[in-house]
Amino acid sequence: MERMTLTCYTDTHGYGWRHVDLFVHDAQGRELSWVHWQVPEDGPEAADAVTAKVEPTLRRISEWRHGVSESGMDFWVAEAAWEDA
Repeated sequence: MERMTLTCYTDTHGYGWRHVDLFVHDAQGRELSWVHWQVPEDGPEAADAVTAKVEPTLRRISEWRHGVSESGMDFWVAEAAWEDA
């Protein structure tokens, strides 16, 4: 069974590219595909607001889980599913 996750970030390093990634994973957790869209601000609230506009039938089905990358960048991951799935 495939699984989808949303990931959003804080632009810690000042790259100026704020975005949300939607990853599709296989049953073993391997990444199969991904797509992304830009957001005007960092973090989960902006990700939720823009995702509702860009992909209105995509739902976040878990709480955002916070993490910090090796380079010190904050990120959040949440499970996602299509509304009609």
